[in-house]
Amino acid sequence: MRKKAISMILAAALGSALLAGCSSAPKETTAAATTAETTAEEKKEESKAEETKAEEKKEEAAGNDMLSGETGDIAKAGDGKGQKVVLITIDSMDQHWVNMDKGCKKAAEELGCDYKWIAPDVKDDAKQIECVNNAVAGGYDAIMVAANGPDAISSALQEAKDQGIKIVYVDSPANVEAEATFSTDNKAAGTTAGEEMKKALEDAGITSGKIGIINVNAATDSCVNREEGFRAAFDGTDFEIMETQYGEGDAAKSQSIAENYITQGVVGIFGCNEGSTTGAGNAIKAAGNADIIGVGFDKSDAILNLIDDGYLLCTMAQNPDVMGSEGVKAAVKAINGEELGGEVTDTGVSVITKDSDK
Repeated sequence: MRKKAISMILAAALGSALLAGCSSAPKETTAAATTAETTAEEKKEESKAEETKAEEKKEEAAGNDMLSGETGDIAKAGDGKGQKVVLITIDSMDQHWVNMDKGCKKAAEELGCDYKWIAPDVKDDAKQIECVNNAVAGGYDAIMVAANGPDAISSALQEAKDQGIKIVYVDSPANVEAEATFSTDNKAAGTTAGEEMKKALEDAGITSGKIGIINVNAATDSCVNREEGFRAAFDGTDFEIMETQYGEGDAAKSQSIAENYITQGVVGIFGCNEGSTTGAGNAIKAAGNADIIGVGFDKSDAILNLIDDGYLLCTMAQNPDVMGSEGVKAAVKAINGEELGGEVTDTGVSVITKDSDK
């Protein structure tokens, strides 16, 4: 279309001594009074038009290479123009969600969609449901959500879906069928965490003892699967996995739980999320007992410092930025009518230790 517009402009100039530019051209040119001046201007405009076309081809190629989603066709720059996408996370305090928001913003800027992040100040089902209702009232076309309580939030999400709003899960799904899901394979990652702890204990000559688990709650899908995977790593061993305690993802509450575990003589503590892991590491540090093996989930400055100082063995680092960016791409595709088939994408996890390149 742009090539045709430029050709028509040039043809009109040749025929009428008046050259008019279209909005996509870099400049408008007015014909001079004399034929000689008109011819000179036309040649100049032809040269500019050729430069413009070359630049447009470069920009188009860059736009096509800019975004390559894992589901369906490539998402292109401008595909999200005029569309409204919202991210609703479990809370707003974890660095995990901040990093997810960064990934969302990057993709939203590239695609040209209107993006916003909203979240409860604490992990609370009622507050998260209120966020969903506010998103519906705000006229958003797609909701990306990390569900705190899958059962609790599903009714609100279903109502949103019934109104034509596209649902995409990031990190933690609910029970409503979504366009796509981007998350860690949490059970497998939990098993990896368990294997790391078990190896460290065995390397220290410890083949039995109590191990404590600090989880967020008994409902959040991602954390429940992590715990399940972790427990599986100790099947058939002489280690005793103690009853799980819940700290609501709060570092201070989790530290108190970990301190109680330590008084009971545990040899290891597993934290299922960022706050749980930070609390466990702080408790081990406060006890001055670096022999207790602390293993956790997520990557934050506090967790990395605890690893470097020797109070945590390692953490399972997810890729929340990837969840966010791929989630936005999927949301835009779904709004544009592309069928994504509810595909679940594992965004990966890596084990970070003191010796890792952080």
